[in-house]
Amino acid sequence: MKWLKFAFLNALRNRRRSAVTLSIAALGTAAILLAAGFAEFTYQGLAESAARDAGHLVVARSEHFLREEDTPLQYGIGNYPELRERLLADSEVRYLLPRISFSGLVSNGDKSVIMMGTGIDPDSEFLVKGPFLTIKSGQLLDSRHQGVPQVLLGDTLAKTLNVHPGSGLTLLTSTTEGALNAVDVEVRGTFSTGVPDYDKRAIYTDLPTAQQLLVTQNISQLGVYLSDMKQADSARARIEKTAGKGFTAQTWRDQAFYYESVRSLYNRIFGALGGIIAMIVLFVVANAMSMAIVERTREIGTLRALGTLPAQLIRSFAMEGAVLGGAGACAGALLALAISIALLFADLKMPPPPGHSVGYPLAVAINPLIYLLVVAGITALATLCAALVSRHSARKPIVEALAHV
Repeated sequence: MKWLKFAFLNALRNRRRSAVTLSIAALGTAAILLAAGFAEFTYQGLAESAARDAGHLVVARSEHFLREEDTPLQYGIGNYPELRERLLADSEVRYLLPRISFSGLVSNGDKSVIMMGTGIDPDSEFLVKGPFLTIKSGQLLDSRHQGVPQVLLGDTLAKTLNVHPGSGLTLLTSTTEGALNAVDVEVRGTFSTGVPDYDKRAIYTDLPTAQQLLVTQNISQLGVYLSDMKQADSARARIEKTAGKGFTAQTWRDQAFYYESVRSLYNRIFGALGGIIAMIVLFVVANAMSMAIVERTREIGTLRALGTLPAQLIRSFAMEGAVLGGAGACAGALLALAISIALLFADLKMPPPPGHSVGYPLAVAINPLIYLLVVAGITALATLCAALVSRHSARKPIVEALAHV
C-alpha cells in the first residue's frame, strides 16, 4: 500500500500531464469497449435470426445434407409423426417445426414467376420467427382456415405479380414422382424479411397445401427449438441418437453461412482497431512516464545514494503507470457503460447492411467479462510499459544521475 500511495502522489505531481494521459487512456478504453459491444450485439442478432429461421437444430435424413435431390423430397422424412413423438420426449425440446421446401412457378394468369416455396405449421412458425418477419399487408396464415388454400407472399414478389390479399394465384411444381401439378391458392397476406432477393421469390403455405402440391406425406426437415440456444452443441448428439439411424442433426451454426462470414470479418476489423487503439494508449503512457523520469533523474540518483534499489524504483514507476492506466481504463469503462445504456433509449437506427432493405437498431452489448478483460489488459499493458521505460534510468550510475541537468 505504501508504494501504491507513493505512485498516486507522484502521478499528481504534474496534474496536467497526468490528466491528458488519463483522458487518452479513458477514450481508448471506451472506444475498444464500444467496438467490442457493437460487434457482440451484431453477433447476437445474426445468431438469433439464423436460429429462428432454421431452428437451434435441424433434423433431416443424412442424404438431405450430403446430396442434391433429383426429385422433390427424394430424401424427405416419411415417418414424421413417429419422429415427432420421440423428439418431444426430450425435456429440453420446446418446439418442433416441420418444413417442406419446394420450387416452381407462381402465376397470376398473365404472368409467371419463379418461386421458392416453404410449407410450414403456421401456428408455431410465425410465433418463433417473431420480429424477423414483418407483415406488410393482410394477415398471417391460419391452420384452421377452410376452403381455398392460402399463401403468404414476399412483398417484392407480390408487387411483381401485382396482387394483394384476396387475389388468386396458381402454384405449379414437380411432384415427388416427377410429374407436374398445380394448385389454385388465395393470397392471405404479404411479408418482408428485409432481404429483397429473398422477398422477390418467397412463398409460405401450410403443410397440407404443400403436401397436396407435391403429392406426398413427407416433409423436408424438422426444426428443433430447445429451451436455450446455447444448448445446441451439447444436445446435438443426443437429438441425433433419439432421431435414430439414417438421420443427421445440424446446429444453427452449420446453416448460418452469413453469420460465420460476418463474424470473421468483424473480428478482423475490430481486432485491428482495438490493437491500434491499445498501441496509442501505450505510446501516450510511455511518453508521460519518459518525461516524468527525465524530470526526476536527479531525484532517482539521490534515492539510489540513500540505498534505494533499482528494482524498487522500477516498481515505483510501474505502479505509477498502473495508476494512470488503471484510472483511465476505469473511467473509460464507465463512459462506455453510460453510452451503451443511453443507446438503449435513443432508438437510433443503423443503415441497411448490404443485401438488406431495412436497418437495425444501433445498440451495444454490455458484457461484464469483456469490460473486466479490457480494463485489466489496459492496466497491465500500462504497468509493463512504465516498467520498461524506467529500467534504463533506474540502473543509471549514481554519479551520472546526480550530475544530470
